[in-house]
Amino acid sequence: MSALGSHAEDYLRLRRALGFKLERAGQLLPQLAAYLEAAGASTVTSDLAIAWARLPDATPNHWAQRLAVARGFARYLQTIDPAAEVPPPGVFPARRHRPAPYLFSQRDISRILQAARALRPPLRAATCEAIFGLIAASGMRIGEAIGLARDDVDLDTGVITIREAKFDRSRLVPLHPTATQALGRYAAERDRLCPRPRSAAFFLSGLAPAWIAAAPGPRSARSPPTSASAPPPSGPGSMT
Repeated sequence: MSALGSHAEDYLRLRRALGFKLERAGQLLPQLAAYLEAAGASTVTSDLAIAWARLPDATPNHWAQRLAVARGFARYLQTIDPAAEVPPPGVFPARRHRPAPYLFSQRDISRILQAARALRPPLRAATCEAIFGLIAASGMRIGEAIGLARDDVDLDTGVITIREAKFDRSRLVPLHPTATQALGRYAAERDRLCPRPRSAAFFLSGLAPAWIAAAPGPRSARSPPTSASAPPPSGPGSMT
């Protein structure tokens, strides 16, 4: 491995030890190191970093993201090699167009849960209704709900533990008593319909591949639902 490549690995190792995943940086920094070496450079220069970020196989937004990765690495490298240059910010102004969020009304939620109850087979219908109801009642992300293990749902205290959430942190989600009761009824029916599950997931379904595709994140991929059960009841404040 070249000196620049070795420095890039050290930088990634250090930042990951601090809790950063740096998945994109892990892909881009070896490319940057190879580009610099091909250009005959022994360190990062602003001109070369900008030229690399601007390679024509990406959009302007990606140029900005590439340069941000190069800037982070260059700041680290400058503590080792004073000759390293940190590219200036704002060379490629990123324009991110975020879609406007849609706020579901109570009527919207009721229609979604009604449609979920019409799914087949019954196991799939029950679990979809329970998951959508839980999301509506708690504000959890879809991947967090699908990734729940049985031990994460405390029906006695009405508290859900979300593990490995955003930034690999855990958090507690208190539930309304009606939501806790609905989850308890779901769990009882789930266990009746699937007494010997192949998974420790709280929500079970016979469509594991579809669950995995729908749920981003490492934990949801490790704990896909396997087989599920019956719908929770409707009512104000409940999961429906």
